[in-house]
Amino acid sequence: MREMSLHIMDIVENALAAGATRIRLDISEDREKNRLEIIIADNGRGIPEEDPERLLDPFYTTRTTRRVGLGLSLFRETSRRCGGTFRIESGKGKGTRVAATFRLDHIDLPPMGDMAGTLAALIAGNPGVDFIYTHRAGDDTFELDTREIRKDLNGVDITHPRILKFISSSIRRSLKALRK
Repeated sequence: MREMSLHIMDIVENALAAGATRIRLDISEDREKNRLEIIIADNGRGIPEEDPERLLDPFYTTRTTRRVGLGLSLFRETSRRCGGTFRIESGKGKGTRVAATFRLDHIDLPPMGDMAGTLAALIAGNPGVDFIYTHRAGDDTFELDTREIRKDLNGVDITHPRILKFISSSIRRSLKALRK
């Protein structure tokens, strides 16, 4: 995949297919350690303990809509290609946690991509799911939590176009400020 945001969207779609109602996305950029870390954790059905390694086989999927399951294997290969690590932790009924690291200065590291658009699309398509997004760069942190946003909306639907525009603009502005 050409952008990290697309890897993230694919893994979040897996979590949604597994019935997740809460998805946590943590991204940490540490220039001093030359490291990018992405963690996606959910409270979905989880993976039976004998299956986590099978999920990294690109020709295995539990989906009935297609015959291949490339998302996790592509994410793992991207992390390995970029001098990083990949780990998946799960258990039936325990949710799933996917963690990958990357060398920030690696020539093959894909750009982050449109995180604001990705998150807005996920929120719009899954209004009943709680998304908690934390992005750290050095000592600065941005956090978005749809549970908090819903409280502030006083009954206005989080998928209202103006709300989604506000969310995506807020993410864009905040990520730009993080990278200064």
